[in-house]
Amino acid sequence: MSAQDNTEGIVIAIDGPSGSGKSSTSRGVAKARDLRYLDTGAMYRALTWWMLDNGVDVDDAAAVAAAVERPVITMGTDPDAPTVSVDGRDVAAEIRGKDVTGSVSAVSAVPEARELLVRTQREVIAAARAESAGIVVEGRDITTVVAPDAPVKLFLTASPEARAQRRSKEVRSSDVAATQADLARRDKLDSNRAHSPLTQTADATELDTTGLTLDEVVALVVKLADEVRDRRAASSQE
Repeated sequence: MSAQDNTEGIVIAIDGPSGSGKSSTSRGVAKARDLRYLDTGAMYRALTWWMLDNGVDVDDAAAVAAAVERPVITMGTDPDAPTVSVDGRDVAAEIRGKDVTGSVSAVSAVPEARELLVRTQREVIAAARAESAGIVVEGRDITTVVAPDAPVKLFLTASPEARAQRRSKEVRSSDVAATQADLARRDKLDSNRAHSPLTQTADATELDTTGLTLDEVVALVVKLADEVRDRRAASSQE
């Protein structure tokens, strides 16, 4: 069946830079419409954590490529309690550490890493579509690479200041300026990498979350998804 088959669950693809509100929005939408949830960024963080924990030089693309298939990364898709484990170990806390944050863009730029994880992500999406009402998938290349034919595609943005404030609160840092500088560094790396760069597709709805509350953003995305669902339902009855 094609990804547009109306008998399958819906896919809501959400891209955007760090601090734009992707994770909170995606989980909120998934919970509001009883959908599954996948944080693809956490998968790259999990792979990065494994590389660091096993002494792989993350700045050596060949070394990363040679090791990408060794760890077993498992993602839980319950939006109320999403999980991420590596080789059976819960690493949800570890992957948010400074070392991983500072290295994840380098690992994410390795083509072999992206190819492996994209394949895994598509498998998770296919299972969710077949077994449930659908899935909300967030990341940096969901609308462009992972699920380019998703019926609902969004690109979340926010001002640099708002993003830095949010991320600082998330990681419990008082140095907002340093956080903003690090976000700018990651934006440059993610937007300019040769393989699957962060970019907005022409058919993705851009949503600036700067002046909006989380509830307002979730409501807007749910409204858009409901409109697409209704159109798909009407089309299937024709």
